Amino acid sequence: MKKSLLALAAGTFALGVCTGVPLLVMIADMTVANVLGVPVGTYVSHTFSWRFTFMTVGIWALVLVWLIWRHIPVMEPLPDTGLLGQFRFFRHLAPWLILFATALGNGGAFCWFSYVNPLMTRVSGFTSSDMMLLMMLAGLGMLACNLAGGRLSDRFGPGKVAFSSQGIMCLALLSIFFLAANPILSVLLMVICTTCLFTVSSPQQLLLIRHAKGGEMLGAASVQIAFNLGNDLGAWSGGLPVEAGYSHEYTALPASFFAFIGFGLLLYFWRRYEYPIRHLRTTSYFRKTA
Repeated sequence: MKKSLLALAAGTFALGVCTGVPLLVMIADMTVANVLGVPVGTYVSHTFSWRFTFMTVGIWALVLVWLIWRHIPVMEPLPDTGLLGQFRFFRHLAPWLILFATALGNGGAFCWFSYVNPLMTRVSGFTSSDMMLLMMLAGLGMLACNLAGGRLSDRFGPGKVAFSSQGIMCLALLSIFFLAANPILSVLLMVICTTCLFTVSSPQQLLLIRHAKGGEMLGAASVQIAFNLGNDLGAWSGGLPVEAGYSHEYTALPASFFAFIGFGLLLYFWRRYEYPIRHLRTTSYFRKTA
């Protein structure tokens, strides 16, 4: 379903129907699921039975099919560029920069987040019963900044928002390594990291669709593939120091390394592809008003 919504978003963007905020609202479904669906599903499963959770999901899926059929209008198809034409955008550097930044930058976050439960309980001193509230705080940060990412991208440009968020996340991950023993700072840094993770994700999706001319749907799918690869790479890399016998705050070291690489790639992308255009527009504006 998420891939279908991304394909729809890619189509509307390519046809000029929406940009920025509307496009990113369409792909904010995963964050809503994190904030609402996960705790509700967990509560229902523990209180009644896991069968009720599956039954609810099935019923809601049928309702969703009806809502899509009833309310989403018929759209003009994208231009047919042929099978090979869908892949032409891969000949350019820009989409590769975005894909590698997505895989490595987001992978850095999952280096740490995959082990956030033992980090919070064994290092920061929280109990297992505290984790549901902490995960809800993390989810609220994801939701708020996924939506904020659209407005920031419209105002400052998605490239600038992406590399800035990635840089902040890198610093926060590095701080976790040194400050995880402090419970208050540990929670604050956790929220900062999850906030930056989903602030940077939305502009990345927007940028790849923008730089996938003729293959917008493939571009929308590619960024999700890169995100999933980063998830796997991060979880595996974060487990290496734990397997070697180090404490769980050491997961933040490879995490900050990957996040720094993602920051560098996004900064280079912004300097090469976005900054010259916005600088030219600003210069032209002041010349007209002079």
